[in-house]
Amino acid sequence: MKSFGVVLGVAVLGVAGLIAAFMASLSRNAEFYVPIVLVITVGGIVCIFLIGLGRWKKRAVKVGALIFFALCAALIIGHEGYQKYLKSLEVVSNQDVDLSEYRPFSKDTKAVSLEEESAYKIKDNLPMLDGATALYPVYSSFVQAVYPKKNYPLEKGPVVSSQTNNAFERVVSGDADIAFMAQPSENQMKFAKEQGVDLKLTPIGREAFVFFVHAKNPVKKLSIKQIQEIYAGKIINWKEMSGRDEEIRAFQRPEESGSQSALIRLMDGISLMDPPSEDIATGMGGIITETTNYRNKTNAIGFSFRKFSQEMVHNGEIKYIAVEGVLPTKENIQQEKYPIVAEFYAVTAGSKNPHIDEFIKWMQSGQGQKIVEKTGYVSLNN
Repeated sequence: MKSFGVVLGVAVLGVAGLIAAFMASLSRNAEFYVPIVLVITVGGIVCIFLIGLGRWKKRAVKVGALIFFALCAALIIGHEGYQKYLKSLEVVSNQDVDLSEYRPFSKDTKAVSLEEESAYKIKDNLPMLDGATALYPVYSSFVQAVYPKKNYPLEKGPVVSSQTNNAFERVVSGDADIAFMAQPSENQMKFAKEQGVDLKLTPIGREAFVFFVHAKNPVKKLSIKQIQEIYAGKIINWKEMSGRDEEIRAFQRPEESGSQSALIRLMDGISLMDPPSEDIATGMGGIITETTNYRNKTNAIGFSFRKFSQEMVHNGEIKYIAVEGVLPTKENIQQEKYPIVAEFYAVTAGSKNPHIDEFIKWMQSGQGQKIVEKTGYVSLNN
């Protein structure tokens, strides 16, 4: 009877341990919890055998078992405490590019200029422009070619940059005439429809959507499927792609930002995992900074648009990932070799400003596309 009890106890505990180990393998802390569950299971089985053999009454056996389970509990408590400490560290950054360096007509501006006089000029009733951070250098340069020479503050006036979602909402509400941005998200299009607004999206250039890792990360290329599985939470360790045995920290951007919308389109209907709050970088520059500086580790991955990450943020510690084996060079984009290239748009919503149509037509003209090229993006003509 005692032998039957021992066998039954071992069987029940063994099955429970295997189930617990399987459940632990699905967690983000699998590397810690799977071994500890198996060790505790084996320890419990040993205790059952000791009870069956009548050894449990010995003081040394009881003390040994108590020490064993106390150490296991201490390891779990210590691990959870360390994870809680890591999550308490603030890693979200608001750092972004200094757009004031690109203000039109300002001294030593980085906004580009045409070599000849613009064929199109606006003297009064200036269209109100707003847009994504990454596209401010483009439309600032449009302004420098077309608008009257004067001061254009970033915070208020006809040429501002309040970032993608705010710019979009300002166009829908009529507070801005044109928003320069990537393709609006489904939620943004739904919002415009609910407001009874018909949007017009006019392409004015093209840009690559890029992924990058720390320069010391040995992984050099990923397929689109691998990127999708990383951001779906199915691939969680770099060793699954011949990298180091490190957990992947996949940074995201806030909802409705232009780059987050681009990521959602890339997922092609696959649900994004819910990232911890500290893995959401608020600024376009922030996602680059956090990918390189994340707790002094090399296990992070981030995304952005090529121009912004390459020229607007000078950070020599990121390395571009070759998607499907192709790096996001300007030549590869122009030759349509790089697989993730999208147009960016001048978005309008029925503005009454009389200059809108001609202004956008000029943006698509040879002079406008020359500015797109000189700014560092890819023109529609390539």
